[in-house]
Amino acid sequence: MSDIFPTALIILDNGIVIEGHGIGAETINVGEICFNTGMTGYQETLTDPSYASQIITFTTPHIGNVGTNKDDLENDNPAALGLIIREKPTMPSNYRSTQSLDDWLKEKTLPGIYGVDTRALTRQIRDHGAPNGVIAVNYKGEFDINTLKDMARGWNGLEGMDLAAEVTCKASYEWSSKIHDLIDTSSNDNQCDYHIIAIDYGAKSNILRCLANTGAHVTVVPAQTTAEDIIALSPDGVFLSNGPGDPAATGKYAVPTIKALLQQNIPIFGICLGHQVLALALGGQTKKMHLGHRGANHPVKDLQTQRVEITSQNHGFAVLADTLPDTVEITHQSLFDGSNEGLKLKDGYAFSVQYHPEASPGPTDSHYLFDRFIDMIDNHKEATA
Repeated sequence: MSDIFPTALIILDNGIVIEGHGIGAETINVGEICFNTGMTGYQETLTDPSYASQIITFTTPHIGNVGTNKDDLENDNPAALGLIIREKPTMPSNYRSTQSLDDWLKEKTLPGIYGVDTRALTRQIRDHGAPNGVIAVNYKGEFDINTLKDMARGWNGLEGMDLAAEVTCKASYEWSSKIHDLIDTSSNDNQCDYHIIAIDYGAKSNILRCLANTGAHVTVVPAQTTAEDIIALSPDGVFLSNGPGDPAATGKYAVPTIKALLQQNIPIFGICLGHQVLALALGGQTKKMHLGHRGANHPVKDLQTQRVEITSQNHGFAVLADTLPDTVEITHQSLFDGSNEGLKLKDGYAFSVQYHPEASPGPTDSHYLFDRFIDMIDNHKEATA
């Protein structure tokens, strides 16, 4: 690898060309370029299915210094299309590391670029919105600039894209793994013997661990599973997972399913994309955000308790709170921009949040939500006994 001439490029859809040096796979990808403000967890971020079709700019300059390991994966393979960083990763310095970031990227066919002024690129995204763009790595420095510019301009963007259908599981499966001992601060070892169906729109593994940590039996089903098939599994509760893409596009099949489950009064808990499609099923609307929320330092106010949680977030679409009907109560609000971060059905058994409680930035500020789901299931059982 040479640091003398560019071996990687970022090309924005407005024609801006950013030169840097390549790491990882020698390939070309096109997607939406966003930024993430998290100081840690780059491996979790790159493998989060919610980042499908996105190229991630990390605002923290030192990425890759602790290497990679098998425990920090949210999926077996990266969903992101590339990463943009400031400094060249040093050799790993962490007892948990089993592989360098560069080698891991090559193994996963994921391109990266370093030597970029990530502050300038972040300001570009902040001021003008998340652009479409290309990341290209070639260790000989051979690039067809005009072709790459055409690729960046020709990509249609995330609006209207149903990416959940691309990242969801192909068949149903049982999940039993609980939170890693390294981070498990709970003492809940009791089996509650409840059956939770998790609809996989792009579920992170740690969300499934948190559900299993409640003691419940968790069955994961593909995104397009019908309400009839879900009800046939006799669920005590249904979880709507996180995921990528436009919620309105995913909602074409998710909303009818959720509406049918609501009619059966089955307890429902949603996170991220699950929050958005639940809002659509309840009569609300969503919109593409200017630059989205991505990072591990987002303050959110719980309007019911008046507590402020430090949350992890990753979404480019938001629920429009003023479109929700009177049957829905707003429960959480972003203290960054006032956008909606949570809702619940006033006279029913459904609630959701926009952020990621399983990511533990607080670190345990938001873990109560999983217990709240079990409490809701208990209340439903008592009411219907």
